[in-house]
Amino acid sequence: FILMYAMYGTWLVLLILSQTHGHCMCQNHTTNFRPNIVMVMSDAFDGRLTFDPGSRVVQLPYLNYLRELGTVFINAYTNSPICCPSRAAMWSGRFVHLTESWNNYKCLDPNATTWMDMLQQNGYNTLSVGKLDYTSGSHSVSNRVEAWTRDVPFLLRQEGRPVTDLVGDASTTRVMTKDWRTTDIATQWIRHKAAALSQPFALYLGLNLPHPYVTDSLGPNAGGSTFRTSPYWLEKVMPEFISIPKWLPLSDMHPVDYYSTFTKNCSGNFTEQEVRKIRAFYYAMCAETDAMLGQVISALRDTDLLDTTVLLFTSDHGDLAMEHRQFYKMSMFEGSSHVPLLIMGPGVKSGLRLSQPVSLVDIYPTVLEMAGVAVPGGLSGHSLLPLLSQSAARPARPRPDWVLSEYHGCNANASTYMLREGQWKYITYADGVSVPPQLFDLTVDKEELHNVASKFPDVCRHLDKLLRSVVDYPQVSQAICLYNKQQFAAWRKSLGDNYTQVIANLRWHLDWQEDVENNEKAIDEWLMTSGFSSEKLKVSMF
Repeated sequence: FILMYAMYGTWLVLLILSQTHGHCMCQNHTTNFRPNIVMVMSDAFDGRLTFDPGSRVVQLPYLNYLRELGTVFINAYTNSPICCPSRAAMWSGRFVHLTESWNNYKCLDPNATTWMDMLQQNGYNTLSVGKLDYTSGSHSVSNRVEAWTRDVPFLLRQEGRPVTDLVGDASTTRVMTKDWRTTDIATQWIRHKAAALSQPFALYLGLNLPHPYVTDSLGPNAGGSTFRTSPYWLEKVMPEFISIPKWLPLSDMHPVDYYSTFTKNCSGNFTEQEVRKIRAFYYAMCAETDAMLGQVISALRDTDLLDTTVLLFTSDHGDLAMEHRQFYKMSMFEGSSHVPLLIMGPGVKSGLRLSQPVSLVDIYPTVLEMAGVAVPGGLSGHSLLPLLSQSAARPARPRPDWVLSEYHGCNANASTYMLREGQWKYITYADGVSVPPQLFDLTVDKEELHNVASKFPDVCRHLDKLLRSVVDYPQVSQAICLYNKQQFAAWRKSLGDNYTQVIANLRWHLDWQEDVENNEKAIDEWLMTSGFSSEKLKVSMF
């Protein structure tokens, strides 16, 4: 009965909206037509929730609307599973190693040219509101120090243990008030400004949800480990479809995955009820995100702009929500790296489900081509328009059949590179030698519990060769090691006599203070070493 009710609610939304939307997906426009472009980008939204079977676990009527009347990419990936580097790739259209967006602190320069800048330079009226997070200098001191010191051979918990927080009652709809205020700004702009424009417009709305909230009880340096929602949004979750993920024994984990589990404070015991609750709250937070998207759709519909607007929904990365004994992102596992990408609008095929691998760098050339703006050279991404529209011109360069993601920040003690091609997901680390790779066959191992790298050495060699043709990853990893040491040394020098006190009171303060002398010694020795070493991984297994 619950499932039937959920399906009825979804189709009711579709019916109401389609009465005004009609069949604009297939309408033909003159060659001079330039659509409005609206992009809603959430934070930490698992892309697998936007198509079956993942879409059954929570009611997302407005994403279902986009899926039914537009196109959904079922193999869309982030180019880096962390906020700032991922958004830097999306805004620049270039891979992380090209922009040197190494962590949440180091990303694009403030004067970098984004696709929104290009639209504005070519006659679009533009507005960006909410979370942008693609330029250097943001995020906490703890976050950047943890990234710089990831090669130090100590093991310290950097996050709060994931918890849930139920607020309000069955009528509380606005839990994430900051996002709702931002959404209100965007929808009011559509209703009062965009509707009166004689030129096309481009609107970007950046949301924080469903990113976990800061755990206030852990102090000012705390990260986001609280999954918060209200009874209203929990009602949108289908409990019978919440899966309890299988975990490898701690001793069987890949050393980088173990490091992530430990530093995310997930190596302790969790009851099945705890895990189920965390996942339910996360899905409820996704439902609240969907409602904000719904407000944007309603504003476009009410102002008769829906038929002339291309609408995109995506996210910077996903959230593991206790898969692989982790929450948060910073991982190449599907829950973290697989993002939603749905597009609808004039000329876009309806009800299309595309399996081609795509990534966030593809948004830059896609948006420009839709707007009739010349696409500059030097981009990593490829326009999606040939996949979305029958009338699109043949691409100047062939689309690759792989996607690349890379990660160089905190909660992972080695630079990580992921190549997805066909059934395979290949993950390699550092210099490709000092840390063992991982290989998953996603057709038979959707939970990614069986590393088959040793069983398929030819596949690994092929994918590693392909990866090296895209990026000289050992050289990149080496450059990042040097960068981390230089940045940390400069930061330590800037603190002077306050260094010992400051470093002892970062997010890892509880573990740090258990052995201050050896922790400081480990850093001193690390600063004096060069190159890669497997020694730093050994500490994570004991």
